[in-house]
Amino acid sequence: MSLLQLTVEDVRCLQRVELSLDPRYSLIWGSNGSGKTSLLEAVFLLGRGRSFRTRSSERLIRHGQSRLIVFGRTDGPVPNAIGIQVARSDGTIARINGGPVGSLTDLSQAFPVQVIDPGVHKLVEEGGYRRRRWMDWAVFHVEPAFADLWGRYTRAIKQRNAALRQQPAQAPAWDPEVARLGELISQSRARVMEKLQPAWHELVAALSGLDVQLHYSRGWAHDVQLAKALEDARSRDQAKGLTHSGPHRADVLVRLGGRPAREVLSRGQQKLVAIAMTLAQLRLMQELTATTPTLLLDDPGAELDRPHLSRFIDQVMRLGCQLVVTSLQPPSEGGALASLGQPRRVFHVEQGGVAPV
Repeated sequence: MSLLQLTVEDVRCLQRVELSLDPRYSLIWGSNGSGKTSLLEAVFLLGRGRSFRTRSSERLIRHGQSRLIVFGRTDGPVPNAIGIQVARSDGTIARINGGPVGSLTDLSQAFPVQVIDPGVHKLVEEGGYRRRRWMDWAVFHVEPAFADLWGRYTRAIKQRNAALRQQPAQAPAWDPEVARLGELISQSRARVMEKLQPAWHELVAALSGLDVQLHYSRGWAHDVQLAKALEDARSRDQAKGLTHSGPHRADVLVRLGGRPAREVLSRGQQKLVAIAMTLAQLRLMQELTATTPTLLLDDPGAELDRPHLSRFIDQVMRLGCQLVVTSLQPPSEGGALASLGQPRRVFHVEQGGVAPV
């Protein structure tokens, strides 16, 4: 599945842009601050309903404007027309083929997209939120029931937390539902993380040469059922007004020699490990679902030396997915991205304007 047409209005510095993308490889080049990454954010928004650079979609709206619009058309067995509007007053509204979207997770099914950007090292460096989001995107595609389970669990946790704050005696009534859904969610995640391991070990070795391990931590003690963990933590939950045990507290532990990888790896090494995590996820999706997501590469040569960049590009090329890549240089200058081959579509971005080359 590839994105073929893209229309962007009032996203960051971009006023109105229309692009016809190649189903294999399109290159967007321009100087720093010209709007290259903003274009990638717009593409990402179509498949995720959010940016990869900020949690607040309203921050993407061009200064002085009240809303942004992104529209795209995909190919594939079931072509889709996807539209997103983010307004300061009404939030995010999405449509697929003219119909309303029940949940933003529907966008990921209509247009699966992943990104590797200069901040990808944060997947290793920062807390569990990013790694849960990384893990759950794959679980959503591989385990069909996961999205529904997660939605029901989230609603149950909100109800339990509200009861903890307002009517503590009523909170235990939510424990059976939270425990049942939480156990099912954890089982789905554990299955996917186990299936990921072969691709992960191969890719992290090829890209970094490091024996980094990924371990799934489910969000409560490994030797007790969630129902018991909720009971044991009830006093603390009531004191804080929050549920401390459950899959919403899960993490993917990234370790080297038994220590957290962020404590022992350089920033460049963290980037290579995070890239391996992302590519392993894409390879798993290809193998299990026959889905090949679009991959956005934002300045892929940043902070990587030539040998490591070459290994990275080699693994990307093996995926055979649609690539939308940004660069500071035009393809005529070769440079770090020469091993990607000649792009079939090239666009130059300058001061918020985009022109085909």
